[in-house]
Amino acid sequence: MDLTGLIQALLLGIIEGITEFLPISSTGHLIIAEQWLGARSDMFNIVIQAGAILAVTVIYWQRLLGFLTNWRDPETRLYVGKLIVAFLVTSVLGLIVKKLGFKLPETVVPIAWALVIGGFWMILAEHYAAKRPESRRISWTVAVVVGIAQVVAGVFPGTSRSAATIFAAMLLGTGNRAAATEFAFLVGIPTMYAASAFEIVATLKDGAATAGENWLALAIAFIASAVTAFISVKWLLGYIQTNRFTAFAIYRVLFGGLLFALILTGWVS
Repeated sequence: MDLTGLIQALLLGIIEGITEFLPISSTGHLIIAEQWLGARSDMFNIVIQAGAILAVTVIYWQRLLGFLTNWRDPETRLYVGKLIVAFLVTSVLGLIVKKLGFKLPETVVPIAWALVIGGFWMILAEHYAAKRPESRRISWTVAVVVGIAQVVAGVFPGTSRSAATIFAAMLLGTGNRAAATEFAFLVGIPTMYAASAFEIVATLKDGAATAGENWLALAIAFIASAVTAFISVKWLLGYIQTNRFTAFAIYRVLFGGLLFALILTGWVS
């Protein structure tokens, strides 16, 4: 792979890192970016996602360690139990979807629709969530619904896993943006590690799938994804302390509208 190919890999890693945990859909952005930067292998997409997960794991390492050191605390056990329930719901439903042969769309149209509809939904959801009593408590119902939301986001690229899970938590359990975001991100850590491991094993079993892989490009994209995801998430956690998600909703609507315009003019398909 020449220098151009390495730069393209770098850009895809940056796009993944920025968008994976912001409520704007990483899968949607990558599918669109690959139309200009070239389609990548399943292994490439798995590895850059792993970089983003690693960044969030580093950010939450103290919280994760606290689950072990404070295990005797009833509240800690309850919270971890809810994380496990959400993870199991996602795992079971995810395997069912996989068995049914679900594949990501090859056209941009459904992504554009998901971005626009999701943007308006976020505005309405935050409006109603703001009317809920301020609370950081995560209920068992929220745990189940967040698990379902993760699968829904995977089935409909453009939805955004973080948007679906954060707003599910805000609408059904806690009106606190920080608490909802933390639960959504913590659930995402084991979920995305498990999904990545599953795909890596499946890809490695197919030797031909990795035969032409450029490992230097893979390493560059992984590092770029990890670094940008770390910066992106740290910024988001500070931003939501005093701001709503409205800016992301507006971005989704505008970006979706732009995609429809590009589709009509033939720039993307």
